[in-house]
Amino acid sequence: MRKSQTRKRWLVPLLWRWLPLLLIWLLATAADRAWLAADQAIPAWDQADYLNSAVDHGRALGLLPGGEWPGWRDFLLLSPKIPPLASLVHGTVMAVAGEGPDQASWALALWHGLLLLSLDGWGRQLHSPRLAILALVLAAIAPRLVSLRVNFTLDLALTAVTTAALWQLWRWQRPAPHGGHWVAAMLAASGLAAALLVKQSAVPVLAAPYLWAVVTGVGQRQRRRQLLAGTALVLTLLLPWLHQNWITTIGGTHRAVVVSGANEGDPPVFSTASLLYYPQLWWRQLGSVSCIGALLGLGLALWRGLRTRHFSTIPQIPQPSLPAGWGWLLGCTVSGWLLTTMSPNKDARYIAPVLALLILWLSLGWLVLLSALQNWLGRWRAFVLLAVSMALATGHSTVGRVAAIHRAAGSGEPPVVSLVTFLRQHTGHAPTTLLMAPGSADLNEHTGTYYGRLNGGQLLVRSLGDSPAHHPLVLNQAEWVALATGDQGHHRENVRRLSHRIRKDGRFQRVRQWPWSRGRSVELWQRRPDAARGTPFVRQFVVLAQGLAHGPQGLARFMEQIGPHHQLDGHLLYQQQVEAWANRRLAQHPQATDALWSLAALKILRQDAGAADHWLARLEAVLPDNPWPTTWRAAVLLIDWKPWAAREVAHAHPRFQDEPLLKTVGELAAVAAGDLTHLPALHASWPRALEQVNGAL
Repeated sequence: MRKSQTRKRWLVPLLWRWLPLLLIWLLATAADRAWLAADQAIPAWDQADYLNSAVDHGRALGLLPGGEWPGWRDFLLLSPKIPPLASLVHGTVMAVAGEGPDQASWALALWHGLLLLSLDGWGRQLHSPRLAILALVLAAIAPRLVSLRVNFTLDLALTAVTTAALWQLWRWQRPAPHGGHWVAAMLAASGLAAALLVKQSAVPVLAAPYLWAVVTGVGQRQRRRQLLAGTALVLTLLLPWLHQNWITTIGGTHRAVVVSGANEGDPPVFSTASLLYYPQLWWRQLGSVSCIGALLGLGLALWRGLRTRHFSTIPQIPQPSLPAGWGWLLGCTVSGWLLTTMSPNKDARYIAPVLALLILWLSLGWLVLLSALQNWLGRWRAFVLLAVSMALATGHSTVGRVAAIHRAAGSGEPPVVSLVTFLRQHTGHAPTTLLMAPGSADLNEHTGTYYGRLNGGQLLVRSLGDSPAHHPLVLNQAEWVALATGDQGHHRENVRRLSHRIRKDGRFQRVRQWPWSRGRSVELWQRRPDAARGTPFVRQFVVLAQGLAHGPQGLARFMEQIGPHHQLDGHLLYQQQVEAWANRRLAQHPQATDALWSLAALKILRQDAGAADHWLARLEAVLPDNPWPTTWRAAVLLIDWKPWAAREVAHAHPRFQDEPLLKTVGELAAVAAGDLTHLPALHASWPRALEQVNGAL
């Protein structure tokens, strides 16, 4: 009897602690799975891109068929623009649940669970279990978050990890005795690292809170040590990926943020329209019912605070106390909104991490309103009114999702799936590249590649033909091409022109056709077995690589040709052939510059800085009077975060003072190495280097 009472004494509080969280997560997950089963829409550009990244990482870990561990450097190169943490999680989930879109979406349920866990813990520590439960309900029915739970992007993952990171950072930066502990510091550092390793978009949300935590903690000896240890942990986890991919990350971020913002016509950063861009979406993103109730509650609390002396004849409205931590939440919310607004590229998805913080404020408003209703109507009537309101909010969100099913649903198998399935049956597991001329949400290269690689497939789909300059290359080299009739999607005129040329070219034959939509059809064309091809790219590559010996002009020509050929040969099979040829040639002629340049160029393309440095050093020895092996070698070392070695290499060349670009690279390396006395020399050589590059181009 006593043992039973003891068990009951600890079991009941445990159930009350975790049962609401578990129940809400299970109900939300069940609703999501039902929606996915009913929708059956295929992933569009972004979703397919993230799914492809998950497949890449799952294969690299040996969890999915068709891949194996490629080595640490090549593993880091699998995520050249976006950090790898989410893809690692998604690839692992795929290994357990399956590679299909719906199966992979189980990963979203895990991210949603992390978000709910963070809101629950934060809400309880901020105020009370009642506020935490309200936050869980509001998060589960918020229309934007509901949409993200069935949309395979990184936004839900980013929202979950940033919320967890801010919660743990708040726990650490609290005044003693609650804050300042080593466990909290390491949890906060792990959360910050995880958020940054999911997506760079975590920076606007985390930057100001982290800086505030640094400012408030650096003056205390114990916290200063914790700050240093936590920052070291973040850098240890982040720098390996950033070191390997920092250039592609900067380039990709620039295109995704600056270029996309300009192309899409988003409002200027420093404008009223930009400042209000996201707040005007919150009403729909959080749900009108949720916002109305919360605003009423917060308004009541504010009114009571301002008009306390005039409330003598009105029943007093209970106001929950606000423990320390709400100022931190306010700062996180405002700074996250403002810094996210500073991005030139705006989209409703990008504000998702701030929505989680706003939900805590909505929960506070509803708690105030519920307390007032209990005082006016009685406890049970107040809870009935709350339940009806939550049911209305849930119904509003459900109607939106059902409407999305009707918009996404189609008849029959999508043509991209039919096309890829047919081609995989025809080519087997041989590495194959298909060129996709049309481009739309349901027919594009990312979606085609995803279905082409399911279950160990080796079919890659690429896009080439947007520019008329690439049309001859497609006609001379392509093996498989997918065309469409009618509206081609993006770059309509150029794609139509390419489609017309392929249909009229006797070197191609149509293999099969599938119906698409709006009277359009998708066609698969193949090069005839007896049709002539252009010069193999292996030979062209050797010539292009030797052009690097002539400076910027050769480099520009090299990069101009590499991009289109990488689209034609998605598996980069030519690189193995070039490497094999170059090694054979060097075995016979150790100083053959064509082979040395080819190997150096290959290693630069593969971002293998150590090997590139080796082959460029060999070229320096063979071509002592040519400044370009040294220039490229110093640049490679500088990009590899070895400024001291880059400085030594550049300054040692006899023509260092005469070649503007070489001198600029050398002086930049010296400054990067910490020798600021070279700033005047860098300032003087920079214009000459630009003039040299522009003149060569």
